[in-house]
Amino acid sequence: MSGDHGHGHDHGTAAGTAAWHSRIHHTGHDELSEDTAQTPGMRRYEAISGKRNGSRKIWMGKTHVGPGMISGDHHHGEAETGIYVVSGHPVFVFLEDGEERRVETGPGDYIYVPPYVPHREENPSPDEEAIVVLARSTQEGIVVNLPSLRAEVPELDALIAELVGDDAA
Repeated sequence: MSGDHGHGHDHGTAAGTAAWHSRIHHTGHDELSEDTAQTPGMRRYEAISGKRNGSRKIWMGKTHVGPGMISGDHHHGEAETGIYVVSGHPVFVFLEDGEERRVETGPGDYIYVPPYVPHREENPSPDEEAIVVLARSTQEGIVVNLPSLRAEVPELDALIAELVGDDAA
């Protein structure tokens, strides 16, 4: 009989988990949280995450970069990041072949940032805030702040070696 009780308990836990994941969670535009990883020069606001909504594979939020501001250099660990530019004209800066490359954007544009790629956001406008919506492939918002775009990121080196190895095969 105790086996049935244990089975019932497992079923109850599974049913509770299923119920939690079968409902839609709403985060109003005024309910975003600043209680997420931050980088100097910008402000991140979390809307969807494991801790806020029970998500398992995505994190979403938005970032504000004030007029004339430049964020610190950083990367987002294993997360793939999709960015949608809502307003302003943010510039995304990263290294390509050892040289800084600048991607200028405007409202309606999309940016993809691969895992571990060091980058920063700049807002060259003297009077317009830049606002973007972020989606990440991890449950929580990973942010690794760096001293520069040239900082060693061993995980990126390993990922590139793995991808080059796959292409060579």
